[in-house]
Amino acid sequence: MTEFAGHGFGGARIDAIAERAGVNKKLIYYYFEGKDELFLAVLEQTYADIRAAEHDLHLETSEPLRAIESLVEFTWKHYLAHPEFLALLNSENMHRAGHLKRSRRIRQMNSPLIDVLAKVLARGERSGELRRGVDPMQLYISIAGLAYFYLSNKHTLGAIFGQDLMRKEALDQRLSHITGVVTSYVRAA
Repeated sequence: MTEFAGHGFGGARIDAIAERAGVNKKLIYYYFEGKDELFLAVLEQTYADIRAAEHDLHLETSEPLRAIESLVEFTWKHYLAHPEFLALLNSENMHRAGHLKRSRRIRQMNSPLIDVLAKVLARGERSGELRRGVDPMQLYISIAGLAYFYLSNKHTLGAIFGQDLMRKEALDQRLSHITGVVTSYVRAA
């Protein structure tokens, strides 16, 4: 994961991975046909990790608005704690999701989150707390995008605006902003 996150798919070397793992390169090829399969395994594991952690939020038992706030906060904090996840996504996007398109597991991993979010939104609609017609997939993409764009572009945005966007105050302000944007959108009028 560290090698791929640090150098991207194109720059990562199996020799470096083997050395870091303390194994013979042939052992890696015994378990994985090549670099493509190893990269896919890394991607699948990073998605499995975030989905497992999201599952632990127990969104389905939280009050609807609080569940969405929890998901926003979790996503932001997960991205901050796992910059390798964002680096891997950047690399995979540069390859037009060629690895993920071959994955047999990726859709199965992500569907449960969207299903849970759909149930949270439906409960919120029934209670009158949340507005009708919010698409759970679009909502999740918005939450992820609001966090991802800021963090993946922190250097260029920081240079443009002349600010250190990674100082604690700036990060707290961004989380507050994301939460406000999302909750304003989903809250019933």
